[in-house]
Amino acid sequence: MEFFVEHVVANWPVWFVTLALVVAAVIDGIQLKVPNWLTFPFIISGWAYSMAAYGIEGDGWLTGLGISLLGTLVGLALLMPAYAIGGMGAGDVKLLAGVGAWVHVQSTFYGFCFTAVIGAVLAVAMVVISKTWTKHKTQFFSILNEIMIIKNPETLSKIAADRKSSMMLLPYGIPIALGCIAYFAWAGLLVG
Repeated sequence: MEFFVEHVVANWPVWFVTLALVVAAVIDGIQLKVPNWLTFPFIISGWAYSMAAYGIEGDGWLTGLGISLLGTLVGLALLMPAYAIGGMGAGDVKLLAGVGAWVHVQSTFYGFCFTAVIGAVLAVAMVVISKTWTKHKTQFFSILNEIMIIKNPETLSKIAADRKSSMMLLPYGIPIALGCIAYFAWAGLLVG
Protein backbone atom coordinates (compact mmCIF):
# COMPACT_ATOMS: atom_id res chain seq x y z
CA MET A 1 0.00 0.00 0.00
CA GLU A 2 2.83 2.37 0.86
CA PHE A 3 4.39 1.74 -2.58
CA PHE A 4 1.12 2.68 -4.27
CA VAL A 5 0.67 5.85 -2.20
CA GLU A 6 4.25 6.96 -2.95
CA HIS A 7 3.68 6.57 -6.70
CA VAL A 8 0.33 8.35 -6.62
CA VAL A 9 1.91 11.27 -4.76
CA ALA A 10 4.94 11.33 -7.08
CA ASN A 11 2.74 11.18 -10.19
CA TRP A 12 -0.21 13.18 -8.89
CA PRO A 13 -0.77 15.22 -12.11
CA VAL A 14 -1.34 12.06 -14.14
CA TRP A 15 -3.57 10.67 -11.39
CA PHE A 16 -5.52 13.94 -11.36
CA VAL A 17 -6.02 13.66 -15.13
CA THR A 18 -7.05 10.02 -14.67
CA LEU A 19 -9.66 11.01 -12.08
CA ALA A 20 -11.00 13.79 -14.31
CA LEU A 21 -11.23 11.34 -17.22
CA VAL A 22 -13.14 8.80 -15.12
CA VAL A 23 -15.61 11.46 -13.95
CA ALA A 24 -16.07 12.66 -17.55
CA ALA A 25 -16.61 9.11 -18.82
CA VAL A 26 -19.25 8.39 -16.18
CA ILE A 27 -21.11 11.63 -16.91
CA ASP A 28 -20.86 11.08 -20.67
CA GLY A 29 -22.10 7.53 -20.29
CA ILE A 30 -25.17 8.74 -18.40
CA GLN A 31 -25.93 12.07 -20.10
CA LEU A 32 -24.23 11.68 -23.53
CA LYS A 33 -22.43 14.93 -22.80
CA VAL A 34 -19.18 16.05 -21.17
CA PRO A 35 -20.17 19.27 -19.36
CA ASN A 36 -18.40 22.61 -19.52
CA TRP A 37 -18.27 22.80 -15.71
CA LEU A 38 -15.77 19.93 -15.96
CA THR A 39 -13.86 20.72 -19.15
CA PHE A 40 -13.15 24.44 -18.73
CA PRO A 41 -11.70 24.16 -15.19
CA PHE A 42 -9.79 21.06 -16.36
CA ILE A 43 -8.12 23.05 -19.14
CA ILE A 44 -7.44 26.18 -17.06
CA SER A 45 -6.07 24.22 -14.11
CA GLY A 46 -3.73 22.43 -16.55
CA TRP A 47 -2.35 25.78 -17.65
CA ALA A 48 -1.92 26.91 -14.05
CA TYR A 49 -0.26 23.62 -13.06
CA SER A 50 2.17 23.82 -15.98
CA MET A 51 3.12 27.41 -15.18
CA ALA A 52 3.79 26.47 -11.54
CA ALA A 53 5.63 23.25 -12.45
CA TYR A 54 8.09 25.12 -14.68
CA GLY A 55 8.83 27.75 -12.05
CA ILE A 56 7.43 30.99 -10.87
CA GLU A 57 10.75 32.81 -10.97
CA GLY A 58 12.13 34.10 -14.23
CA ASP A 59 10.58 32.94 -17.49
CA GLY A 60 9.88 29.36 -16.34
CA TRP A 61 6.17 30.03 -15.97
CA LEU A 62 6.05 31.28 -19.56
CA THR A 63 7.70 28.10 -20.81
CA GLY A 64 5.24 26.02 -18.79
CA LEU A 65 2.29 27.97 -20.16
CA GLY A 66 3.59 27.63 -23.73
CA ILE A 67 4.02 23.87 -23.40
CA SER A 68 0.56 23.55 -21.86
CA LEU A 69 -1.07 25.71 -24.54
CA LEU A 70 0.60 23.62 -27.24
CA GLY A 71 -0.75 20.45 -25.60
CA THR A 72 -4.20 22.04 -25.45
CA LEU A 73 -4.05 22.91 -29.15
CA VAL A 74 -2.95 19.38 -30.05
CA GLY A 75 -5.86 17.95 -28.05
CA LEU A 76 -8.25 20.27 -29.87
CA ALA A 77 -6.73 19.61 -33.29
CA LEU A 78 -6.88 15.82 -32.99
CA LEU A 79 -10.65 15.71 -32.47
CA MET A 80 -11.73 18.93 -34.21
CA PRO A 81 -12.17 17.29 -37.65
CA ALA A 82 -14.62 14.73 -36.23
CA TYR A 83 -16.46 17.48 -34.34
CA ALA A 84 -16.59 19.72 -37.43
CA ILE A 85 -18.53 17.10 -39.41
CA GLY A 86 -20.86 16.20 -36.53
CA GLY A 87 -19.07 13.03 -35.51
CA MET A 88 -18.74 13.94 -31.83
CA GLY A 89 -19.65 16.57 -29.30
CA ALA A 90 -17.69 19.66 -28.30
CA GLY A 91 -17.29 18.30 -24.76
CA ASP A 92 -15.24 15.37 -26.07
CA VAL A 93 -12.94 17.77 -27.91
CA LYS A 94 -12.54 19.98 -24.82
CA LEU A 95 -11.87 16.90 -22.69
CA LEU A 96 -8.89 15.92 -24.83
CA ALA A 97 -7.77 19.58 -24.81
CA GLY A 98 -7.76 19.36 -21.00
CA VAL A 99 -5.61 16.25 -21.18
CA GLY A 100 -3.23 18.24 -23.39
CA ALA A 101 -3.16 21.13 -20.94
CA TRP A 102 -2.04 18.78 -18.16
CA VAL A 103 0.18 16.16 -19.80
CA HIS A 104 1.25 18.10 -22.91
CA VAL A 105 1.81 17.09 -26.53
CA GLN A 106 3.40 13.64 -26.54
CA SER A 107 1.15 12.01 -23.95
CA THR A 108 -1.93 13.61 -25.52
CA PHE A 109 -1.01 12.34 -28.97
CA TYR A 110 -0.33 8.79 -27.78
CA GLY A 111 -3.43 8.86 -25.56
CA PHE A 112 -5.41 9.84 -28.65
CA CYS A 113 -3.92 6.91 -30.61
CA PHE A 114 -5.00 4.48 -27.87
CA THR A 115 -8.39 6.24 -27.79
CA ALA A 116 -8.93 5.78 -31.53
CA VAL A 117 -8.28 2.03 -31.32
CA ILE A 118 -10.45 1.57 -28.22
CA GLY A 119 -13.21 3.72 -29.73
CA ALA A 120 -13.23 1.60 -32.89
CA VAL A 121 -13.33 -1.64 -30.89
CA LEU A 122 -16.19 -0.34 -28.72
CA ALA A 123 -18.16 0.86 -31.76
CA VAL A 124 -17.82 -2.51 -33.49
CA ALA A 125 -18.72 -4.32 -30.26
CA MET A 126 -21.86 -2.18 -29.86
CA VAL A 127 -22.94 -3.00 -33.41
CA VAL A 128 -22.22 -6.73 -33.03
CA ILE A 129 -24.03 -6.95 -29.68
CA SER A 130 -27.06 -5.09 -31.03
CA LYS A 131 -27.08 -7.36 -34.12
CA THR A 132 -27.44 -4.38 -36.45
CA TRP A 133 -24.33 -5.02 -38.53
CA THR A 134 -25.99 -4.52 -41.93
CA LYS A 135 -27.65 -1.23 -40.97
CA HIS A 136 -24.46 0.21 -39.49
CA LYS A 137 -22.25 -1.05 -42.28
CA THR A 138 -24.53 0.75 -44.74
CA GLN A 139 -24.48 3.92 -42.59
CA PHE A 140 -20.69 3.76 -42.29
CA PHE A 141 -20.16 3.60 -46.05
CA SER A 142 -22.80 6.27 -46.60
CA ILE A 143 -21.01 8.61 -44.17
CA LEU A 144 -17.63 7.82 -45.74
CA ASN A 145 -19.08 8.57 -49.19
CA GLU A 146 -20.55 11.87 -47.95
CA ILE A 147 -17.18 12.90 -46.50
CA MET A 148 -15.41 12.09 -49.77
CA ILE A 149 -17.97 13.84 -52.00
CA ILE A 150 -19.40 16.75 -50.00
CA LYS A 151 -16.25 17.84 -48.12
CA ASN A 152 -18.02 20.88 -46.62
CA PRO A 153 -17.91 20.53 -42.80
CA GLU A 154 -21.05 22.67 -42.31
CA THR A 155 -23.11 20.55 -44.70
CA LEU A 156 -21.70 17.32 -43.25
CA SER A 157 -22.52 18.51 -39.74
CA LYS A 158 -26.13 19.25 -40.74
CA ILE A 159 -26.48 15.82 -42.35
CA ALA A 160 -25.02 14.22 -39.20
CA ALA A 161 -27.47 16.11 -36.99
CA ASP A 162 -30.40 14.96 -39.14
CA ARG A 163 -29.17 11.34 -38.99
CA LYS A 164 -28.38 11.36 -35.25
CA SER A 165 -31.73 9.97 -34.09
CA SER A 166 -31.32 6.86 -36.26
CA MET A 167 -27.77 6.08 -35.11
CA MET A 168 -26.36 4.19 -32.18
CA LEU A 169 -24.34 6.76 -30.22
CA LEU A 170 -21.02 6.05 -28.53
CA PRO A 171 -20.36 8.49 -25.67
CA TYR A 172 -16.80 9.26 -26.77
CA GLY A 173 -15.73 10.42 -23.32
CA ILE A 174 -15.54 6.73 -22.46
CA PRO A 175 -12.99 5.80 -25.18
CA ILE A 176 -11.04 8.99 -24.39
CA ALA A 177 -10.82 7.97 -20.73
CA LEU A 178 -9.99 4.33 -21.48
CA GLY A 179 -7.47 5.25 -24.18
CA CYS A 180 -5.61 7.89 -22.21
CA ILE A 181 -5.55 5.84 -19.00
CA ALA A 182 -4.37 2.77 -20.95
CA TYR A 183 -1.57 4.87 -22.44
CA PHE A 184 -0.62 6.24 -19.01
CA ALA A 185 -0.43 2.68 -17.65
CA TRP A 186 1.47 1.35 -20.67
CA ALA A 187 3.98 4.23 -20.53
CA GLY A 188 4.50 3.81 -16.76
CA LEU A 189 3.17 7.30 -16.03
CA LEU A 190 0.90 6.10 -13.22
CA VAL A 191 3.56 4.33 -11.18
CA GLY A 192 6.84 5.26 -12.86
